[in-house]
Amino acid sequence: MDITTRTPASLWIVGVLALLWNLLGLASFVFQMLMPAEALQAMPAEQRAVYEAAPGWLYLFYGIATIGGVLGSLALLLRRRWATLVFLVALLGLIVQVIAGYATTPSWAVSGAAGLGFSLFLVLVAVALWRFSAWMEKRGVLR
Repeated sequence: MDITTRTPASLWIVGVLALLWNLLGLASFVFQMLMPAEALQAMPAEQRAVYEAAPGWLYLFYGIATIGGVLGSLALLLRRRWATLVFLVALLGLIVQVIAGYATTPSWAVSGAAGLGFSLFLVLVAVALWRFSAWMEKRGVLR
């Protein structure tokens, strides 16, 4: 059977949107990791306090979440079964990042409920991508 007849359009739509979304997250991660001292000093004091309070190990989970999201999206577009596992690892990295970020930095004081709401939105998107991938795998679309 031809690849275009076996692959539902939803896989291509979700896969492309997921890749674009996760590339934005990866760009944010890279920009934050490579932020020059001048940019850090130009931040408002409250935001700078969050950035400076973040322990180094927190960035490991940030990287796992963003790089995993990109790899999972690419695997989904390539119709690879391991997309589901990669999306799960990215989701777990994101959950650790969010919890640790709020536990180790003054994030709540700076961003309040809006920041927490956005963090929960990120987790919901990650859960949706993981479940979509698992669904495609169960249907036999991923190989």
